[in-house]
Amino acid sequence: MSSVSSLMPDSGAASVAAETAPPAAARSMGNGRTLPATVAGQLRERIIQGEFPPGTRLNERTLCDLLGVSRTPLREAFRVLAAEGLVQIEPNRGAQVVALSEANIREAFEVIGGLEAMSCRLACERATDQEIAEIRALTYEMMASHARHDLPTYFRTNREIHERISLAAHNSLLKQLYDAQNARIQNLRFVSNENRQKWDLAMREHIEMAEALDARDADRLAGIMRQHLQRKCEAALKTLAQPPAAAADSG
Repeated sequence: MSSVSSLMPDSGAASVAAETAPPAAARSMGNGRTLPATVAGQLRERIIQGEFPPGTRLNERTLCDLLGVSRTPLREAFRVLAAEGLVQIEPNRGAQVVALSEANIREAFEVIGGLEAMSCRLACERATDQEIAEIRALTYEMMASHARHDLPTYFRTNREIHERISLAAHNSLLKQLYDAQNARIQNLRFVSNENRQKWDLAMREHIEMAEALDARDADRLAGIMRQHLQRKCEAALKTLAQPPAAAADSG
């Protein structure tokens, strides 16, 4: 993992002129994604997993070296992440990872809790048997990573389960709203599992979710999901209130 301190501004960064944009052909990736979209995805994952904590200034020269890109696609990636609410761009100061306030966090979890609860209700009505079976299989995978104490793999599977439930609601507008709000708090959802007791409880709640979805019990599934996200909110607020050293030792 790259040192966070290496991403802080350096005295020579401001004097480096912006590079010329690469040819259009070089800005499209083999998977159909543009280079800025790919760079935005890489930065998004690093922010979510806490490599770039809230408040970190993102040094362009360092990130260009780290990601192997020029400044033009990097700056375009910053704009993508700014639109998602993950970074803020300040004139003459560059990009910085957004630090949410207590009120921001409470509001975000209230909104995402309502959106996910609605997805749960619709998924119980509309999900295909195949979709439910796939979510159940992912829950088994998550249980295995939990047993291995493999938090990164657990979290990736966790994210996919929430994503699959959202998709199983079969409501494109609801999915769009969910994606926009969820991006802002993904890093908080990750850090909330670093406490072992909270992680164990989250795992039990996911098992209950899979059972409720399998039974197509909309009230039960929506209730578990709301409670699950309320616990995430409380854990995130507790982490926010801790001094940096204490927060690092919370796991």
